[in-house]
Amino acid sequence: MRTSSVDKLILALLEKEDGHLTANRIFKRLQPRLPALNASTVYRALERLAHGGQVSVSDMGTGAVVYAGVSRPLHHHLVCQQCRRTVTIDDAALRPLFEAIGGRFDFQLTTNHLILFGLCPACRKEKG
Repeated sequence: MRTSSVDKLILALLEKEDGHLTANRIFKRLQPRLPALNASTVYRALERLAHGGQVSVSDMGTGAVVYAGVSRPLHHHLVCQQCRRTVTIDDAALRPLFEAIGGRFDFQLTTNHLILFGLCPACRKEKG
């Protein structure tokens, strides 16, 4: 199987997916369509796509990195460390902060998916 075919299928899957997927989940979603596909091919393709800037790689605190297509509107997340509730934040809310940090340190930021961890209101209330 040509690597470009696998790359295209992964990008198409990530494009239509509403959330973020692990490499294993991507493999399981694609394998019925491509029975000869193996997990290592998916991992190599994801690495290639990430280095090419076509997918974002993030740690959302689940124990496995997740992948998302970068053609979707940029966004960021708040993740509760206790219940795993995830809140999506529009990029416009954080873009001024990124620009200020980049300007302050004369640094060109390439972050396209920021994950901030903490406790949601319900979990804070439980802790009393």
